[in-house]
Amino acid sequence: MHVYWNLHKKCWSLRDKGKVVAHMNRLGMTDVTFHVQPAGQARARREGKKNVHAYAKGTYNTHEVKQGRLGREITYNPYKYDSFVYIDDLTPVTHCDRVWFDGRYLWEVA
Repeated sequence: MHVYWNLHKKCWSLRDKGKVVAHMNRLGMTDVTFHVQPAGQARARREGKKNVHAYAKGTYNTHEVKQGRLGREITYNPYKYDSFVYIDDLTPVTHCDRVWFDGRYLWEVA
């Protein structure tokens, strides 16, 4: 399952096998890897407008994720960073065991 922030609907879009299957305000995922497609990122920077080129890939599993406590916040901004980063120290993040998506925020779950 791929998850990305939908700029038009202001929620998370869940995509499976290339097709959007749901829109959610909150969800949890396990075994998450973060991906940024370089060509899409370059286009966003060149044109000055965002497009879907960054997403989280993992297993939808809200129940297991809710049992943990929120840890470090994660963000991505195509104009500032080349990858997803932890907000507290801006170190790149490529994988998390559990992630909670809430509103526009992403949190690693401890």
